[in-house]
Amino acid sequence: MTSKEQILAAVKASQPDLKELPSLDFFYQDNLNQDEDLAQFIETVEFIGAKTYRVNSYEEIIAQLQQDFDLKGKRVISPLNEFSTIAEKYTGADNHTLADAELIILPTHFAVAENGACWIDDHLFDERLMLFIPQHLAFVLKKEEVVPTMHRAYERIAGKSYGYGAFVAGPSKTADIEQSLVLGAHGPRSLRVFII
Repeated sequence: MTSKEQILAAVKASQPDLKELPSLDFFYQDNLNQDEDLAQFIETVEFIGAKTYRVNSYEEIIAQLQQDFDLKGKRVISPLNEFSTIAEKYTGADNHTLADAELIILPTHFAVAENGACWIDDHLFDERLMLFIPQHLAFVLKKEEVVPTMHRAYERIAGKSYGYGAFVAGPSKTADIEQSLVLGAHGPRSLRVFII
């Protein structure tokens, strides 16, 4: 028997007994309480530096945005018709024209309570740069569209067909330099989530 065969035989002889894989049911034991999931989502979003607003109409969203930002003379973009009084639609001709976007308002598919992330894909917007280029970003989220965990989130997007999608949580931030937190370093300086 060669030394190689001896080594392989020794490895084969010293294998541990097979064990059953652990149950992953724990990850799917949701509280199934929509109000609690929404409350956790709001708490998490605000902890990571974004703002949330509970609203009843798109008019309330517009009023809040006008209160939060001086939009006069600033470029606001949204694919949603409900914001036509303050925003233009992006035509998708050249993404360089987004460079001066002050605020982009986008719908979301759903959000995740445990980490405050909103899922959005290219069925809802024309240019992936729209998530990263504006000074400020606003999402519109339906209150019943909050899932408790990322496990549930991945179940929702499994098998879906999209070219680009992202989980977005909070404004862009970094603390790489001298551990000093900087907002808007790589993307929007602020994120607002309007829960309708």
